[in-house]
Amino acid sequence: MLQFGELFVLHELYRQGLSIKAIAKRSGLDRKTVRKYLHRGLEPPVYGPRQPRPSILARYHDYLDGRLKAYPELSGKRLHRELQALGFTGGYTMVTDYLRQIRPRASSGFEHRFETPAGQQAQVDFAQFKAVFSDEPQQRRVVWLFSMVLGYSRYLYARFVARQDLQSVIGCHIEAFSAFGGVAQQILYDRMKTAVLGETADSGIVYNAKLLDLAAHYGFTAKACAPYRAKTKGKVERPFRYVRQDFFLGREFGNLADLNQQLSEWLEQVANARCHGTTQRIVKEAMAEERATLQPLPALAYRGVLKLERRVTRDGMVSVQGNLYSVPDRTRRRLVEVQVLADKVRLFEAGELIAAHARLEGKGQRAVAPDHRQWPPPGQRSGPEAAESLTVEPAGMQVSHRSLEIYAQIGQALALEEGGE
Repeated sequence: MLQFGELFVLHELYRQGLSIKAIAKRSGLDRKTVRKYLHRGLEPPVYGPRQPRPSILARYHDYLDGRLKAYPELSGKRLHRELQALGFTGGYTMVTDYLRQIRPRASSGFEHRFETPAGQQAQVDFAQFKAVFSDEPQQRRVVWLFSMVLGYSRYLYARFVARQDLQSVIGCHIEAFSAFGGVAQQILYDRMKTAVLGETADSGIVYNAKLLDLAAHYGFTAKACAPYRAKTKGKVERPFRYVRQDFFLGREFGNLADLNQQLSEWLEQVANARCHGTTQRIVKEAMAEERATLQPLPALAYRGVLKLERRVTRDGMVSVQGNLYSVPDRTRRRLVEVQVLADKVRLFEAGELIAAHARLEGKGQRAVAPDHRQWPPPGQRSGPEAAESLTVEPAGMQVSHRSLEIYAQIGQALALEEGGE
C-alpha cells in the first residue's frame, strides 16, 4: 500500500501530462497499479489495525492465570517478583496491565487520610488467618496476626499468635516496642475485647485494666477508634490486606514458628524496605527519622501478671491456655497458683515458687523440666540393665537419691522397734 506522499507524486506526474506508461516506468509500479491509484484520487489510504508485537510476558500468561485462579488477591508486586525469579525481564507495569485485564478492580468510595506527626501515633489490631501447616497437613488452624504500624513512617511490626488473648496482646506490644526502639505517644485500637471492655454513659470507654497498666509502664495513651469506623485505623487495616496478598497466600509453612520466621524475613526484606505508596518514601528511611521522636523504652521490664488457679493432673502437669507445664514430683497440693507473664509461666504452691517455664506458643504442647521428675521415673526398669546406663562415680562419692517418704518409713520402723524393747 502506497503512503500518502507517494500517492501525491503519482497525481502530480499525471497532472504534468505524463502517460500511465511513463509514470509506471518512473515510479517502478505496474501500469495497472498506477491506473488504480489515479482513479481513486488523493484520498489518504486507510490502514488496518497494527498487528501487536509479541510480548515477553506472553510466555508467563499461563502462570499468572493459574496463580490468580488459586489466589485471586495476590498483589501485582508479589507476582512481579515471582516472575523475575522465573527469568522475566519486563517491567512491573507490564504485569499490572495484564492483571487488570483478567482481574478488574472494583470501584470504591473515597477515603479521608489522616496523617500524624512523627512519634505521635501507632495503630494496633488483630486479623484472623487460616493456615495449614506441613507438620499437621490434615488440620486447618486459626492463627491471629497482631500488627502495629507507626503512623508517620508506616514502619510495620507483625507477628502471628495462636490466641487473641490478653497475654498475647501484651507480649506482642512488648516485642513491637523493642523492634521500634521506642514508644509512640498514643496507640489507637479497634474495639477488640482484649483492649476495650465496653462503654458507659457516665465514664465513657472502659479499657482493660492490664492494658492501662502496660500503657502506664511504657508511657503511652490508649485510644479506641469510633464504633463501626474501622477506616479511622486505615494505616493498620491496609497492611492486613497487604500481608495477606503479598506474603501469606501461596506459601507453605511448617508450623507457627516457621510462619513467623518467614514473616520476619518478609518484613525486613520487602515490607519495610519498599517505597510506600502514600508517603512516597522508603519505609526504613522514614523510620530512621521517626525513631528519634519516639519515647525511650523504660529501664525495667514490664512484669504484668495474670493470676489463675489450676489443678495438678495425675502425671504432675498443669494446663494453662491449652498447654501443659510440669510441677516437681514433691508437689503435694492439688491446686496451685499460676502466674502468666508475657514470656513466662510461673507456678506457686502455698505462696512458694515451685516452677518457672518459658511460655509456649500454640496449643497441645508440653513443657517438662528435667529436675521435676525422679530418677528413674515411675515404671522404668531397674536392676543391672538400668545400672549400665548410669554414670558410675568413685567409691565414697556416690550418693543415692531417695524419696523423703522412704526416710519417714525408716523412722517409723525404728520407733516401733524401740517401743517393742
